[in-house]
Parts: sequence; C-alpha cells; structure tokens
Amino acid sequence: MSVRIALVNDHRWIAPIDPDDYARRILTEDALVGEALRHRGAVVERVVWSDSEVDWAAFDIALIRQTWDYFERYPEFLAWLARVDGLTRIVNPAPLLRWNADKRYLIELAEAGVPIVPTRRILRGDADRTLAEWMDCDAMACCVIKPSVSGGGRETWRIERAQAEAHEARWQGLVAAEDMLIQPFLPEITSAGEVSLMLINGEVTHAVRKTARAGEFRVQDDHGGSVAAEPLDPALSALARRVVAAVPFWPLYARVDLVETERGALLMELELIEPEFFYRFCPEAAERLAEALLF
Repeated sequence: MSVRIALVNDHRWIAPIDPDDYARRILTEDALVGEALRHRGAVVERVVWSDSEVDWAAFDIALIRQTWDYFERYPEFLAWLARVDGLTRIVNPAPLLRWNADKRYLIELAEAGVPIVPTRRILRGDADRTLAEWMDCDAMACCVIKPSVSGGGRETWRIERAQAEAHEARWQGLVAAEDMLIQPFLPEITSAGEVSLMLINGEVTHAVRKTARAGEFRVQDDHGGSVAAEPLDPALSALARRVVAAVPFWPLYARVDLVETERGALLMELELIEPEFFYRFCPEAAERLAEALLF
C-alpha cells in the first residue's frame, strides 16, 4: 500500500488566485517535493493545517511546509499539534516544533556552546526597565527587537540608542503583549547578509545568501530581500552540523541561518518548523528529503 503524505500549508498557498512571483516560488518548491515523493510511490496531497475537515488519520505522514501563519495563531497551532500528533507522523516531530517555535531556544543553544547573536529575553509584562536601560545593560549602540514567537520580520525593529526614548511607547506595548528579544544590531547583516545552510538528516545539502534591499535590514522576501545560491563553505557547514547536533530532538530537515562577523560566524536563527528550503536552487535536495522520509 502506498504511503499517504500531506504537504501541510496555510490557506494562502494551496491554490492562490493570480499568484505573484513569491507564490509561484512556493508552488514550485512544493512541486519539487511532491514529485520526489511520488517518484518513490507515495500519494501526496497539499492540505491546510487549520482545515477542520482534514482527516489526519488518513495520512501516514504530515510533512510541514508553508504553515507561515502559525505565529499569528500560536495557541491554535499548538492545539493542532497536540491533536494531530496522535493521528499521524508529523515531520519534523511535534516536540521539536514546540521547542523551535519560541526563539528562547537560542539561549538554550548558547548554553550548549553554540555561538549565537547575543540575545536577551524579556518576559511579557516586565516593565522594570525601559528599552534604553536594557540597551545600556549590554552597551548597545543599536539593537534589534523582535517577539520571541514570530516570523517574517513581524514586529522586528532596528533602533539606535539615541532613538530609544522615542520608541519607548512601542516597546512597552510589545512587551506588555508578549515575550520579547533584544539583540545587538550587526552591521554585517546589511553589508553581507545572512548565509542559510540547508540540512537533511544532519548533512548539509546546499546554501544560499540572503541580502536586504538598500535601506532595509530584514532579508526576507516580504521586505524586498534577495536570494542567491552560495557555495558551501567547510567552516560554515561544520558549524551548521554542530548547531543541529545540539538540538534536543533530531530533525529530519533544518535550516541554519548564520551571519559572518569579525568574531566568527554566529547563529541568527535555526528554522525547524516550516523553513523556506530553497529547493529551486538544489532540486537534488528534494530527492534526498524524499529518500530520508520514506526509507
């Protein structure tokens, strides 16, 4: 009997009407994964994670793809994970998805010896210090603030120390609503961008470099960033493998986002839930994913 696999998306990416370049890239990537799985005898269907009509028990595997609204519907997504986890095999595993959804994992990885961008986590409701005071604690001339649970650059702001007081109302509103992270702004982000390395079963398959558009520091497509294939660098590949080895649950797939600095490469983020995997730059990686998933 054929293995039935759900490619799990959010509602925007199943059948977009008049898709733009961004949506077409998503459809292309899912097609590469789907064809690699079908080539190995699997039955593949693209489904919406939040669709109450989906019979998850009818699938042998639920492969997370573009669930890019999960952080906007976080309690609902966690409840979905808890419900579906007993009905089918979720990949990556549900405990790993829960661990990776909150960026406090960066602090845990740092404690395990992984070099990260220095990160301070401020708990929701902590109004003991102003943003300027937090910046002064770590001697930051410029910082980046972001929610601990987020994606796509949501509520991510670059703030100069001289402008901290002007952003205090925004900061207080954000930290009243959710846990927040404060990190130093690294100028290498705007000068050289991020290097993303893709791994399947702990082995690096390919890499891309993501760069921000002029006047922006966020590298995501949503904010005008661009992506190009990047040759594999042995030192960065070794660091990516080290990052994945420090994770408490083994991931089938992982994307490791690094920034190269004068102090060496630092982990920006580790994407284990629904990373854009840039299969279009390396279709062979989709074949390797299918092989690892099914055999």
